Amino acid sequence: MKMLKKGLLILVAAIFSLALLFVVLERLAAERVEVVELHTLDEAGEPVTTRLWIVDDEGYQYLRVGSDGSGWFDRLRSNDEFEITRASVRRTYTSIQRTEKSEKINQLMQAKYTWGDTVIGLLVGSREGSIPIELHPVD
Repeated sequence: MKMLKKGLLILVAAIFSLALLFVVLERLAAERVEVVELHTLDEAGEPVTTRLWIVDDEGYQYLRVGSDGSGWFDRLRSNDEFEITRASVRRTYTSIQRTEKSEKINQLMQAKYTWGDTVIGLLVGSREGSIPIELHPVD
């Protein structure tokens, strides 16, 4: 019985350690290169800030959402305008979904975020069907 308890304790410790490793790895992967802050409003009109990756292509900035969507994406779509803070500058934007650029934006994200993009991609399943969000500044 004592051996069984000891074995169970080791198993629980190993599972906890593995889970902690995944959390630390995800945070390192997500925050080690440029991260912008997306400022949106929730259904109650309360501000919500989400930290996201961003890439530039052909004069535009792009965010990326997975094919299954996200809370930040829902909030972005429910408001005509939203704000992004990049390099300490906060600007107002509108957006256009550019699904035809999915492969290119995925390549740019991989090039910029390297192993971090790979790790996050493994954790979320796949980058297939991801939706590039093209940002347009409001002047």
